[in-house]
Amino acid sequence: MPLTASVFNDEPFGPIAAVRGFETLEEAILEANRLPYGLAGYAFTRSIKNAQLLMNRMEVGMLWINQPATPSAELPFGGIKDSGYGTEGGPEAMEGYLNTKAVSMVGI
Repeated sequence: MPLTASVFNDEPFGPIAAVRGFETLEEAILEANRLPYGLAGYAFTRSIKNAQLLMNRMEVGMLWINQPATPSAELPFGGIKDSGYGTEGGPEAMEGYLNTKAVSMVGI
């Protein structure tokens, strides 16, 4: 499939597995971050060094390494960039409902 195919340029929703090969991990990361979307990413590796690089460089709200998506109520669910703002699930989802107050006091 050519890089111009819509599956490589739009944010699809549904069971789609678009697979491309890459010569280097850097090339794969650049391609993953190329679009203005960032809901989820998936990677398979045997290298902890590569996994760490992916964790630090992939611009996604959720990254699944060596597994399919395994969402649960305890994990935040959400994207970044044009894939959404904020998260659902997990303790992070409560932040939108909280009011933070800073109080500073010197001797009474």
